[in-house]
Amino acid sequence: MFEFDFTDLAKEQLKNLKQDQGLIKRYKAVLSALAKLQNNPRHPSLNTHAYESLRGRNGEKVFEAYAENSTPAAYRIFFHYGPGKKIITIYSIQPHP
Repeated sequence: MFEFDFTDLAKEQLKNLKQDQGLIKRYKAVLSALAKLQNNPRHPSLNTHAYESLRGRNGEKVFEAYAENSTPAAYRIFFHYGPGKKIITIYSIQPHP
């Protein structure tokens, strides 16, 4: 099981999702995806894969995990491993770019 370290950006994005009643379904999808990510970053429903155009704060490889699929502007979770063992840094939570 991994622990999460959220960037300030990711904290703000998650807070905004929670507060917007029109996005409550998406907020729940993100929470579900985060739970899966915490237990198994390679969970099949997350479709986790490297995201080549981003790097973490210290040049870490960034990955994209699906919170939603087959939905217009489906939400994605961008993350990297570290800074320590069993820690995942949540870099961003946003609609598919």
